[in-house]
This record gives sequence, structure tokens and C-alpha cells, in this order.
Amino acid sequence: MKDSSEESLSGENGRITGIFDKGAGLNVRRRIQTLWFTLFRGAALVNGFALGLILFFMLSRGWQAISWEFLTQPPRDSMTAGGILPCIIGTLGLALGAIAVALPIGVASAVYLNEYASSGKITRIIRLGISNLAGVPSVVFGLFGLAFFCIILGMGVSLAAGALTLGAMTLPVIIGATEEALKSVPDTYREASLGLGATRWQTIWRVVLPSALPGILTGAILGISRAAGETAPIMFTAAVFFTPKIPSSIMDEVMALPYHIYVLATAGTSIEQTRPLQYGTALVLIALVLGMNLVAIIYRSKLRKKMR
Repeated sequence: MKDSSEESLSGENGRITGIFDKGAGLNVRRRIQTLWFTLFRGAALVNGFALGLILFFMLSRGWQAISWEFLTQPPRDSMTAGGILPCIIGTLGLALGAIAVALPIGVASAVYLNEYASSGKITRIIRLGISNLAGVPSVVFGLFGLAFFCIILGMGVSLAAGALTLGAMTLPVIIGATEEALKSVPDTYREASLGLGATRWQTIWRVVLPSALPGILTGAILGISRAAGETAPIMFTAAVFFTPKIPSSIMDEVMALPYHIYVLATAGTSIEQTRPLQYGTALVLIALVLGMNLVAIIYRSKLRKKMR
């Protein structure tokens, strides 16, 4: 009896010790989780603070230059006065042209890689090439556009050459975002559609792509943001130092906000005199990019609510 009582007591003590050990392990995991979440919140706050600081810096130095004349008139007096209307129109044309080129090709490429291509060596090489293209410096794309579009294809310095160059530059971003969006669509959607007698293409067109559209729009937003803010590709292919004319065709040369800021800050005739114009132009560029992104984000939100 005594031995059995001792065994029962030791077993009970073991269970209690196990419970305490599990509780201690759970507390450690919770502390680690709290630490990581704190780090993530801190990173988000740092990014938000940096964005707010940049916007405050631009607003405090550029708001004095913003006026109706500044937004609706071309530059004059060696770009020390006047406005930036040709630059705004040129930037819009380049960004929208780049997306018009890159979005259909990027979506089609992602559909092929995710829905049709087998997971072989060639597909892995293609994906590796796309990933590497996403990290190529923009000036390399500018030199490519100068050699291929401007010289070989004979487009010269034009809106079309700049839009094609920016489209080639944003293509890897759109392909990557679209492919991830397609992967996020459950396979049960595809199986249900095929089970109802739809073909593979009908399944992709009517089921998979609509479900992945919010993610595809995310890639388009990133592409617009990058295309609108680039300087190096367009300084070789599309943008000019000065032109008071609004482009009348895609083969005309244009002014663009990023290149105009570069010119005013480094190569202008009166750099200090045009300092408010530099900050004002940068402020308009930020507002333009945020505006285009906002339109796409609102549309994406409506699509998500509709899908629910």
C-alpha cells in the first residue's frame, strides 16, 4: 500500500510539473510573439513617420509655388516662371501608356506560367529571368530603350518610345504580382468550373481572373507608381529639356515631371531662383502618383466588396 501511494503521489507531481512546464513554454511563446509584433508596429510607425516627414518637407517648401497659373501654363523665361502643364500631361501619358503596354502582356505571361506551363527547368529559368529583371537598374532599361526603340525601330525621342521603355521596366513587377494573385485562387474554383463542363480557357477567363483581379490591380498600382516617378529611362527615350507644346501624337517628344525636377535642380540657368518651382513640381508629382494610386485602390476595394 505504501509503495502504491508513493507511486501515485510521484505521478501526480509529474503531471503538475508537466502542466507548469507547458504554461512556462506558452508564456515564452507569447512574449516572443509580443516582441515580434512590437517590432512590426515599430517598423510601420517608422515608415509612416518618414512618409509624413517627406510630405511635410515638400508642402512647407512647395505650397507657395502652387497656383492656377502654375498648373495650367507652360514654362517661360528660361523655365524660371510660368507653369508645368506640359510636364503633367507628359507624365500622365507616359504612366498610362506604360500600363497599357505592360498590363496585358504581364497578365498573359502570368496566366501562362501559372495555368499552362509545366514545372520544368525551362519554366524555372523563365521565372528566374523575370525575378532578375525586377532588380535591373532603371538606367539600363533607358539605354535598352534608346538602342532598340529609338534607334533600331526608328521611333526617336518620343512618347511612344518612353512608354514602351517604362512598360518593359514595370513588366516584371506586374508578372510577379499577377502570378501570386492567381496562386491565391483556390483550386476548388477551377475544379468546380471544369466539373460543370467549362473548358480550361473559360475557367480561367470567367472564374480565375475575376477572383484574382484585386491582386492584379495591386501589381498595376505598383507599376504606375514606378513608371510615373522614373527619370533615367525617359531622359534617354522621351523627355526633353524644354518644349512649350502639348504632344499631339505618340511620336512627339514630351516634358515630364521627374526630368523637369532634375533639370531645374541641376542644369537650370537660375537654380536658386527656381528652388520654389522645384519643390512645387515635386509636390505635384507626389499628388499625381497618389491620385492615380487612389483611383486604382478605390476600384480594387469595390471589386473586393462585390466579390464578397
